[in-house]
Amino acid sequence: MADLIDLFSRYDVLGAFFMTIKLTIGGAIGSLIIGTVIAIFRVSPVPVLRAAGTTYVTMIRNTPLTLIVFFCLFGLANTLQIQLADPNSPTSLADNAFRLGVVGLSVYHAAFVAEALRSGINTVPPGQAEAARSIGLAFLPTLTSIVLPQAFRGAVAPLANTLIALTKNTTVVATIGVAEAAYTMRAMIEFDSSQLYLIFLIMAAGFVILTLPLGVLLTWLSRRLAVQR
Repeated sequence: MADLIDLFSRYDVLGAFFMTIKLTIGGAIGSLIIGTVIAIFRVSPVPVLRAAGTTYVTMIRNTPLTLIVFFCLFGLANTLQIQLADPNSPTSLADNAFRLGVVGLSVYHAAFVAEALRSGINTVPPGQAEAARSIGLAFLPTLTSIVLPQAFRGAVAPLANTLIALTKNTTVVATIGVAEAAYTMRAMIEFDSSQLYLIFLIMAAGFVILTLPLGVLLTWLSRRLAVQR
């Protein structure tokens, strides 16, 4: 117990997990927005949009998240000089790294969100879209007013799996200097290698505390919102 208290007193473990939560929330919102647009592209009657959506999903799903995160830092920030934080701020480097990490997480997980939503769209009976078109609704109003609300309900379970995966994948952002759980764990191992098993236990327990209630909640929500056919 004394070793545990000592580690918590010398390292900001709770702050690191709070950063993980912020990365998860930011990545979830960004991936949901991008993924919804890509899902619409995937089911669009316009061949160019369908091809664009398919290309995005195929490329991103087969690209390692680490590579995408590195591109956000070295490609967007260092090469293209795209700054997402005020350069005059004393915390500009940390803020910029955090926001670039959110962008990388959003872009990567948007591909999985798009496929989850597409599976939800496929559960909607075609007759409902045909009925909407018969009363004069165009493709986009039909999708946003009739199909997508049902698709979201049908896709809660795969979206929940994506959210849990996103929570665990935030550890990749430590590679660009964001002080989340994995970044703090690396520092703890470097300076307190004698407490290796305790450090692993702390980090494992932290992620279980984050993901287990989330999984239970989303499982209940998926059953609660399931569309009865």
